[in-house]
Amino acid sequence: MTNLKGKSAIVTGGASGIGQAVSKRLSDEGVSVVIGDIEQEAGRSTASSIGGEFVLTDLTDSIACQALVDQTVQRNGGVDILVNNAGFQHVAAIDEFPLDKWHSMISVMLTAPFLLTKFAWPHMKRQNWGRIVNMASIHAQVASPYKSAYVSAKHGLLGLTRTTALEGAEFGITVNALCPAYVRTPLVEKQIADQAAIRKIAPEQVVEDVMLGPAAIKRLIEPTEIAEAVTYLCGSAAASITGSAWSMDLGWTAR
Repeated sequence: MTNLKGKSAIVTGGASGIGQAVSKRLSDEGVSVVIGDIEQEAGRSTASSIGGEFVLTDLTDSIACQALVDQTVQRNGGVDILVNNAGFQHVAAIDEFPLDKWHSMISVMLTAPFLLTKFAWPHMKRQNWGRIVNMASIHAQVASPYKSAYVSAKHGLLGLTRTTALEGAEFGITVNALCPAYVRTPLVEKQIADQAAIRKIAPEQVVEDVMLGPAAIKRLIEPTEIAEAVTYLCGSAAASITGSAWSMDLGWTAR
C-alpha cells in the first residue's frame, strides 16, 4: 500500500515516455495528476486518459514554472508530489556543441527543477508532507562522451536532490533522485540515430556497444519499471528514504 489516494502531483514531461508512465501509475493510486509539458496534443491526451489536467508549460520560462504550480494548487488545493522528469538530449563533441542547446538543456533539466521545487516548497512545508522525485539518470553518477550539457545538468540535479533533502527533512519532505540507465522511450530511440551518426557506427552497434555495453543486464529498461520506482518513493514504505541516488542502472556501476 502506498497511501497516496487523494494526493496532488505535478509531473513534468508527462506527455510521453517515462513521464507518461509515471502519470498513469500515480493516477492508478488515486493521485490527482497535473502534467506540465510543451507537447500540447500528447499532453492533453494523456491527461484526459487518466482524469488529470494538462498545463502547457515551457520549462525554460520561470513564469511558466510558477504558473504550473499555481494552477495545480488552484485545481487540487495544494502540491504533495513533484516529479521533475522533463528532459531532452543533444549529442555533439564539446567544440561543436551549440550554445543554444547548452542553455536550453540546463534550463529544462536543472534550473526548472530548482524553480518548481522552490515554488512547491511552501505548500509542502505548510502541510508537513511532500515527495519530490528527480529523474537524474545514470549520467548523474557517470559520464559519457558527446553529452556535456546532459551530464552536467544531471550531475547538478543530484546535488540539488541532496541539498533539498537535508533542508526538507524537518518538514516531512523527502527528495530522491532516480538514476536509470537507458529506458525504452522515444527520446532514446532518437538518440540511437544521433549516436550512430556522430560515432560513425551502425545503429545496432549503438544499442549493443554504447547503451548496453557497460550493463550487466543486456536490455533497455521499460518506462513502467521507472513508474513503479517513483510510486514506491512517494509511498509510506519509503518514508525513511531521502537524499538518495537510487540506481536502476542494469549493473552499470557494479564494476
